[in-house]
Amino acid sequence: MASKKKKNIKTGASLHPKNRHQGRYDLEALAKTSPELKKFIVNVHDKDTIEFAKPQAVKALNKALLMHYYDLESWDIPAGYLCPPIPGRADYIHHIAELMANGNNGKTPEGSKITALDVGVGASCIYPIIGNKEYGWTFIGSELEKGAIKSAASIIAENPVLHQAVVLRKQTSDRDVFKGIIEEGEVVDVTCCNPPFHASAEEATAGTQRKVNALKTNLEKAEEEPTMNFGGKSNELWCFGGEKSFITNMIYQSKHFEKQVMWFTSLVSKQDNLKEIYKVLEKVEAYAVKTIPIGTGNKRSRIVAWTFLDIDQQETWAKARWK
Repeated sequence: MASKKKKNIKTGASLHPKNRHQGRYDLEALAKTSPELKKFIVNVHDKDTIEFAKPQAVKALNKALLMHYYDLESWDIPAGYLCPPIPGRADYIHHIAELMANGNNGKTPEGSKITALDVGVGASCIYPIIGNKEYGWTFIGSELEKGAIKSAASIIAENPVLHQAVVLRKQTSDRDVFKGIIEEGEVVDVTCCNPPFHASAEEATAGTQRKVNALKTNLEKAEEEPTMNFGGKSNELWCFGGEKSFITNMIYQSKHFEKQVMWFTSLVSKQDNLKEIYKVLEKVEAYAVKTIPIGTGNKRSRIVAWTFLDIDQQETWAKARWK
């Protein structure tokens, strides 16, 4: 089994070529799309930027980006919920689309017949928004936290383009990932997940403090008290055991759905966690494992993808669903 498996670790990382968010934001164009962004634009060192240390500014930028590039009519999330950076989330979608294309003679599977599962869709509903716009995929969005699923449902309701594109499913167990979400006989082409990063609330708070301090060095004016500038409820930011525990649990559970899913994937923020993740993937006898670098500059991360289907099974899947 080990001889068949490939980790395919590439070196270097940059935004995917298909990512719409290359270079600096066109704040003037974004403000025309969503005028409320204007009040958060400031000039620093003769360049327009926004006050990234302010949660309201980050949310206003996200709203403008989603309206300008992804055809949304409305977007909002309640205070305190994770407000994800759009370029990074778009990168994830483009990379998993390329992953599937590599097993389909280079042709990206597109259209509503392709089903993606977003594990932890969150209040922002961000992966379904981007994946549906870019590739026309249909999404299942799973979520444990009732406030987040209510917010995601509101975004879907307010945007007709999403009405037939996203189905939300409430996860009732904080120990389960796929059980209770993937239905009997249902097939999923790819899963995606941004797992909780930290191992405790204290660790999450310390991480936020570091982030806000770094942001303040680039702005003349910023909030005095540290805030979750990208937000985040407890289940979004941390879980017992942190990222490594969450992902290894996900891998063990994925084994039970080995014939129903083509590719399982997850963001892995901490490189030190890869050794244990690979070990667990070996233990559950994943047929193939791929590691895809993502990110730009000093902010590097990676997607780990795995499948239990052998080459013949992958080819049969692609012919049946992706042609």
